[in-house]
Amino acid sequence: MRLGVLDVGSNTIHLQVMDAHTGARPAPTTNHKVELRITQYLEDDGSISQAGVDLLMQAIQGAVEHAASFDTEEILAFATSALREARNGAKIINLINRRFDIDLQILTGEEEARITFLAVRRWLGWSAGELLILDIGGGSLEVALGIDESPSQALSLPLGAGRLTKDFLSNNPFSTKGVKSLENYVSETLKKNLPSSFVNHEADHFVATSKTFRTLARIASQWYDDSPKYLELSSMMGVVPRLSGMTNEQRSDLPGISATRAPQIVAGAIVARTVMDLLNISQLEICPWALREGVILRWLDWMER
Repeated sequence: MRLGVLDVGSNTIHLQVMDAHTGARPAPTTNHKVELRITQYLEDDGSISQAGVDLLMQAIQGAVEHAASFDTEEILAFATSALREARNGAKIINLINRRFDIDLQILTGEEEARITFLAVRRWLGWSAGELLILDIGGGSLEVALGIDESPSQALSLPLGAGRLTKDFLSNNPFSTKGVKSLENYVSETLKKNLPSSFVNHEADHFVATSKTFRTLARIASQWYDDSPKYLELSSMMGVVPRLSGMTNEQRSDLPGISATRAPQIVAGAIVARTVMDLLNISQLEICPWALREGVILRWLDWMER
């Protein structure tokens, strides 16, 4: 059957349409994406402004119309940290569901980590052994660890690239003080909140998903001749200061970085380098499947029962 996965994230509203059935690999058909930094429309009280709500409605309308034009049978819609944390998030979701006749659900950070873990396990298979996966979004960092299809441990921390950029980085180019403050904050947050079971893991395979990690791997490939299928900690030690010293315009000329994402890649790189170093990960494999594929797989599993 043809399913649409509508991901209302902190950075983008992304519809992925896939042909899928139980026991088969989901096959992408088309996608529709609108870059919308929802956190840029936050009011002082933590609610999303009317201007932000209007743009969000426009983006979702475009996604729903795109899905209909491809004869999508059902849309599986979910929202992550931006709407999850917004003061008026529940009200906005109710409005979306009524207006577009969909069932947009809020995912907790732990659910994001668990569903992404399922996608990675299915992509790599059982031979990959115990997995430790990382995902950096606009609002949060997800970490999961386990040997089965469901992780034994899953954690979400407020270390998303968009969130951190908004809180710490404002100049162009960024100030040395701002970058240093961000590095210290990320390091302290991880050391305080990562359980010892993660730090002292016995994982066999280290995997990264998300646009941030894919982009960093492409940059390292260009600068250091690494494989774009992997992200090396040794290369990240050089990537972070080089990216930090660039202007937004210079970063937007790099592979895979749009003008709107150019400011955020620095914060994403700092999180990636810090968590790799803290968890003693010298190399991450980049997995093409992530949360959206996991949502499809979990839904198919549920339908089979």
